[in-house]
Amino acid sequence: MRRKHPQFGSTLILLSPWLLAFALFWAYPLVYAFILSFTKYRTLNNEWIWIGLANYTKLLHDPLFWQAMLNTSIFVIGTIPFTMGFALLFAVMLSQVDRFKDLYRSSLFLPSITSIIVIALIYTNLYSPGGYINTLLKMVGISPPKRGWLLEPGWALPAVMAMDIWISIGYYAVLFLAAIENVPKDYYEVADLEGTSKWQQFISITLPVIKPTLLFAIVLNTIRSFQIFNEIYVMTRGGPLNRTQTLVYAVYENAFEKADSMGYACAIAYVLFFIIAIFSAAEIRFLRAEPKRT
Repeated sequence: MRRKHPQFGSTLILLSPWLLAFALFWAYPLVYAFILSFTKYRTLNNEWIWIGLANYTKLLHDPLFWQAMLNTSIFVIGTIPFTMGFALLFAVMLSQVDRFKDLYRSSLFLPSITSIIVIALIYTNLYSPGGYINTLLKMVGISPPKRGWLLEPGWALPAVMAMDIWISIGYYAVLFLAAIENVPKDYYEVADLEGTSKWQQFISITLPVIKPTLLFAIVLNTIRSFQIFNEIYVMTRGGPLNRTQTLVYAVYENAFEKADSMGYACAIAYVLFFIIAIFSAAEIRFLRAEPKRT
């Protein structure tokens, strides 16, 4: 007969607050939402009807879902390379600075800790027909959108993407800077003795050492970009002509603005969940793969 570990009971007691919170606020909603995705749920009278795969079948024929999928894909593909590229560039630049490094780091990080609602409202004014952006463009002889950037179908999503890139750069730059500063200085000293250029040092020393941080940042940014919502809710509400409709905003719209579409919203949410899981797994596998040696 096996004896229980003497510390098992105390460990379970210490973990019980976290386990209880995990069960109530994560596991239960996740399972319940999965069940609801197979139902037609009416929120007003708390009634649901089992309809099987009808919600998932509806996705295949819903043009608004595919528009949201397209917009979300454009947002993810259009923001991640610029965010990561500029963040890495600023991190490398800051690593070469000695004076006022903390000031530069704080200034770069400030947008990341400012309320996204406040920033979105500020940018809504900047993008308006009489905003500073249009005023500056007119001063240099460039004709801006007459109705403002957020009311033009072709410019609304890029405008939100530009704002998101500006907000996110500082956070990832600080992560990359911390990783770069932990690279052993001996590596660079040996490379200098061998006459290696700064660019070659960056490729052969800096990038391989900070690769785990780079992987973490890319996966984190991918998950966050797929879940873009606050900016859309404040600035465009999915318009104009559904050109900024995203998957998470579609979940919100079906769940809380329609009386009998909660089940359909859960189906969209689970499709998004699997998309994020697949993309994240693919990025981890690709970035962890070791280059083939010849």
